[in-house]
Amino acid sequence: MDPEAARTARDSLDLAFHMSNILGTGLDRQTLSILIALCDLGFDPEALSAVVKELTTESSSFPRPPARS
Repeated sequence: MDPEAARTARDSLDLAFHMSNILGTGLDRQTLSILIALCDLGFDPEALSAVVKELTTESSSFPRPPARS
C-alpha cells in the first residue's frame, strides 16, 4: 500500500473510531478495523452487528478475572 493510501485508510479508521466512541459502541480500534475490513470483503453489516451484539451479551455473562497487580 502506498503512503497516501495508508494515510487515507488510517484517517478513515480514526474518523470511524471517533464516531464509534460518540455512539458509545464500546468497540476498540482493532475490532472496528476488523469489522470494516469484513464489510469491505462483502459481509453483511447487519449480520456483523448481530454477531457483535450476541458476543457482547454472551461475554457479559462470564465472570471477569481478578485484576492483576
